[in-house]
Amino acid sequence: MGDCVDCSLCVQVCPTGIDIRDGLQYLCIGCGACVDACDTVVDKMNYDRGLIRYTSGRAITDGMTQGQVRKRVLRPRVLLYSAILGLIMIAFVVSLATRTTLRMDIIRDRGALGREVPGGMIENVYRLQIINTSESPLTLVLSASGVPELSVATTEESTTKVDVDAASNKMVPVVVRAPVGQVSSGLHDIEFKIVGQYQDGSQATVVERSSFIVPR
Repeated sequence: MGDCVDCSLCVQVCPTGIDIRDGLQYLCIGCGACVDACDTVVDKMNYDRGLIRYTSGRAITDGMTQGQVRKRVLRPRVLLYSAILGLIMIAFVVSLATRTTLRMDIIRDRGALGREVPGGMIENVYRLQIINTSESPLTLVLSASGVPELSVATTEESTTKVDVDAASNKMVPVVVRAPVGQVSSGLHDIEFKIVGQYQDGSQATVVERSSFIVPR
């Protein structure tokens, strides 16, 4: 009746209490305790190992040996999938190594799109969400360009410098102004630029586009 001597050691050592001799079962956790127990018995009986083993359903159905199973693993489809997976892993590592640690999102203040303020200036208000994913704090210098004589400052301290802690983000209200008469009424494209320096001496620069509204 085959190499099994009905010692039932495979059942006794199974932590889930299944009988692996009945075939593959969903309760099996793949611990391999039955494999070790069976190999111990077949060694004493001078039988070949592998009566209970890690293999596939196809190998069991076709009666393949372990050598045949290993050869079947190296078929073109498996090699192609392995190559694709390897390329995905390489792309992931490259993207992780070259990722930027500084980001900026621009949110326009919808309550005041564009207005004329005392001093003959056109004012637009924005909120800049600055995200620092590095492990060191940053002091950033903020600037804006795209419109003649454009000036920018934070609303809290009237300065162009922003401090952002390590691995954190900060919402910074910003006022951008341009002299009346320097630009025509309408929508004008501008760019916000932040420049910061890390503790190792490297520099981070981020440029994001927005719009500057000049009312009629």
